[in-house]
Amino acid sequence: MNLTDKNILRDLAKKYIEICHEDVQKERRNLWRKHNSLKHTRPLTYVRAFAWHEMPNSQCKCEDSSLHHYEDFFRQSLFRHRFNDDFIFELWVTVDAAYITPKQGIWGLPTKWIESDEARGARQIDPPIKSPEDVKRMVEAHHIIDEKETTRKIAKLQDAIGNIIAINVDRAPVYRMWNGDISTQIAQLRGVEQIMWDMMDRPAWLHELLAFMQDSILKTHEEAEKAGDWTLCDHQNQAMPYAEELEDPAANSVSVTRKELWYFCASQETTLVSPKMFNEFMLQYQLPIIEKFGLVAYGCCEDLTYKIDLLRQIPNLRRIAVAPVADVTKCAEQIGKDYILSYRPSPADMVSYDFNPIRIRRILRRDLKACRECHVDITLKDVETVQSDPERVRRWVEITREVIEELWGK
Repeated sequence: MNLTDKNILRDLAKKYIEICHEDVQKERRNLWRKHNSLKHTRPLTYVRAFAWHEMPNSQCKCEDSSLHHYEDFFRQSLFRHRFNDDFIFELWVTVDAAYITPKQGIWGLPTKWIESDEARGARQIDPPIKSPEDVKRMVEAHHIIDEKETTRKIAKLQDAIGNIIAINVDRAPVYRMWNGDISTQIAQLRGVEQIMWDMMDRPAWLHELLAFMQDSILKTHEEAEKAGDWTLCDHQNQAMPYAEELEDPAANSVSVTRKELWYFCASQETTLVSPKMFNEFMLQYQLPIIEKFGLVAYGCCEDLTYKIDLLRQIPNLRRIAVAPVADVTKCAEQIGKDYILSYRPSPADMVSYDFNPIRIRRILRRDLKACRECHVDITLKDVETVQSDPERVRRWVEITREVIEELWGK
């Protein structure tokens, strides 16, 4: 391996480790444990996205492009350290296992994308299920790891960074997060608008398709559990996945059951579907998957204002997302202290265009006052641009902390 590449990665890894050992990381872990266990803390702040592609620091320098993923991880981490939000820097770097999945796509069908003419413009889906008969070409999902390729990936990174930092191996199934909420994949396979028509025109057919996907996802989760491939690095909740009820995230831990883990689920694609149809055509198929886990975080960018009562069916629900399009006051009234209210202000209002501290304070004061009686945290996400301003997100965190102190005290 190129010695220059090794030196680049090792220098970055050493700087990253210094951050991981800061005392504040322990303080943040304690805060998130309490907060996610519905105990009183100040509102916590998490920057999930920050237009990294616009930052000069984002340029990778390793000649070997297969190392760029890890170089980017370290460079992003060093950059985001300046934000001073409540993000936790973990003392490991992760290698994803190599999986054997159907060549045409994880469901055996190729989803085509029509690219935009504009840089970073929106793509369109060209779904492969154009007629009801096309579902016959779908394949059952399985959890299969290519052990030889996984070992090669680990060895290459180990050679690059030596023993400077632990290399964590993530072997949990492919069919989780956006591949495991059903909603994301069925939209890509069939098309969002067409699914809405299917709910009216061919409900029995749609129920059959949803049941097939549910059963397949459950099967991969069960296969992974039997193989011992779920570990404590597989917590997922779109925040810091700590809670007093569960073991902390850990690298290369012993195998655990799903009941020992956080799980994340959402259904962004059914935002415009009525609560009744959301319940019938999505939530009822997600429930058997998510109830196998210890704690659940539900929601991403969809408006859940009128669906919160339905989410109460989830026995292990702990976090609910309140997206920019949601009615914060109505959500807060329904959530109360029963769950964590994960407040997500609009990135456009916060950092993306015409950075305006007066506007930011006004919006945060308005929305956070509505959440005063809730266990609330704040997530900045889906930031597509900060107009190439490297200080903007750091400044936003400062303003947010000032508003929190103003409303909750120090």
